[in-house]
Amino acid sequence: MTEAVPSYLSPTGQEVVFLLLGAVAVGSALLVVTTRQLVHAALWLVVCFGALAGCYLVLTAEFVAWVQVLIYVGAVVVLLLFGIMLTRAPIGRSADLDSGNRLVAALVAVATAAVLVTVVVDGFRTAYAPLKPGAGAARELGASVFATWVLPFEALSVLLLAALIGAIVLSRTDIPGGPPTDESGGD
Repeated sequence: MTEAVPSYLSPTGQEVVFLLLGAVAVGSALLVVTTRQLVHAALWLVVCFGALAGCYLVLTAEFVAWVQVLIYVGAVVVLLLFGIMLTRAPIGRSADLDSGNRLVAALVAVATAAVLVTVVVDGFRTAYAPLKPGAGAARELGASVFATWVLPFEALSVLLLAALIGAIVLSRTDIPGGPPTDESGGD
C-alpha cells in the first residue's frame, strides 16, 4: 500500500493568488526604497501593506489582515504622511535622499535575501500544511498579543506618539529651533 503524497507541482488557486500578492508586495517594497519622491514612497508602502493584507486573507487569517489594514495602512502611513507634511519635507524629487552607497546597500540586501530564502526553503522543504478555515482565529491571536506581546505593543504605540509630537514640534515656527521663516517677502 502506497501513501498519498501531496502534489507540489500543480499549484492551487490559493497558491497562485498568494504568489501574485507576494510579487506585488516585493515589487512595491522595492519601489518604496528606490523612488526619489518621498510621497510616492509612502504611497508604494500603502500598496505593499495592502498586498500583505491580501496574503493574510489567502492564509485564512482574516483578523490579522484587518489589523494590517487598520493599523499599518490606516495609521502608520497616515502618520508618515502627516510627518512629511508637518516637517515641510521636500515633496518632489530630492537629491538628498541618495546617500551614494547604492552598490553596498544592494549587495547587503541581496546577501540578506539569499540567507533568508535559504533558511526558509531549508526549514520548510518537507513541511506541508493544508489551509484550514479559522486557522487565524482572533481568540488565539488576541491571547498571544495581550498576554505575551503586550509590552512591545505598548512601547510601539508610545514610540509612534513620540514621533508625531516630534514632527509637530519641528514644524512650529514660534519656538526657537523651529524651521526658518522666509521673511524676505520675495522670490
